[in-house]
Amino acid sequence: MTAIDYLQFVLAPQVVNGLALGVAVVLVALGLTIIFGMLDVINMSHGEFYAIGAYAALALGAAGIGFWFLLVLVPVLMVPLGMAAERLLIRPVFDTKDRHVTTLLVTFGLGLIVEDVLKIIFGANTQRPPTPIPGATEILGIILPNYRLFLILVGAAIVLAVAYVVYKTRLGAMVRAAAFDRNMAASLGVPVSLVYAGTFAFGVGLAGLAGVLLAPIYSVFPTMGRDFILLAFTVVIVGGMGSIWGAVVAGLLLTQVQALASLVISPVWTDPIVFGTMVAFLVFRPQGLFGRLGHA
Repeated sequence: MTAIDYLQFVLAPQVVNGLALGVAVVLVALGLTIIFGMLDVINMSHGEFYAIGAYAALALGAAGIGFWFLLVLVPVLMVPLGMAAERLLIRPVFDTKDRHVTTLLVTFGLGLIVEDVLKIIFGANTQRPPTPIPGATEILGIILPNYRLFLILVGAAIVLAVAYVVYKTRLGAMVRAAAFDRNMAASLGVPVSLVYAGTFAFGVGLAGLAGVLLAPIYSVFPTMGRDFILLAFTVVIVGGMGSIWGAVVAGLLLTQVQALASLVISPVWTDPIVFGTMVAFLVFRPQGLFGRLGHA
């Protein structure tokens, strides 16, 4: 195989696959990092909210609702679910002395419950909704599935839209102010409690949207949240807990490391490399690449 053949048929497809996976991970990590940056809550049930979004898309799609409408409907339906979770589970323990441990355990328990409920309702078997955009496109001699190209473009648009809301709007300024100092924000008239609940619900809505978008590629099954949540947590930690741009850079970087490393070493070593990177950041640069929401 010549160098050009290797570049065209081995390296380039691997880079594109890594890019598609990176966008998928960023979509899942986006809501997670916003919730962490704003509420200082490690939401261990975020993967299960992602699974709920995927199952909702599967069920509503089977009922005849089109995929394009589901992209709007499912995140909207997830918002009251997120509001209820914040009010009923997070809020009662939010001001306790052991808030970090308590909220982590509460959301971990919620995740276990949701996973079992999904098994009871939908069964343990893997299901896969039809691909909304079939076919493939040839770009520079590389055959790329159309839906993965769509996912990359839509993922980039979602990240830009979320970043615009957080960094360029009055609502985003209120969120960042409350993340930096909630007492100061409250004294200036910011409805901190409502902002907290809305931010949590927004993060849950993003998880639901990720579920709709990724279900046609990665299938739907009750434990699907676990597949992404560990990598999503790694992305959040490496990028900076609460940083949107950090999640984007870390997500794309780490998935490219995974994709390219598998060309030269056994794929079983790619996960230890990624998680080893997370450990190294926790030890030597715990603030991550970009710092925290409201602090950078």
